[in-house]
Amino acid sequence: MIYGKMWCVVKPSVGIPIILAAVAVGSFSVHLALVTNTTWVKAFLNGGQKTALVAPAAAADAAAKK
Repeated sequence: MIYGKMWCVVKPSVGIPIILAAVAVGSFSVHLALVTNTTWVKAFLNGGQKTALVAPAAAADAAAKK
């Protein structure tokens, strides 16, 4: 363990919940920033637009000429 000596100063019953809380707060803040500052995340979570794909006209013309 990299920080093994830390547990000589801080009890694991106090330090582990603090570390887990810090990770949870950091993760929540990153996700909140993504949702509030981007437009594509909201569209992705809502499922986007339900439109059918249409083949380009150039590809259809080339296939018809063969």
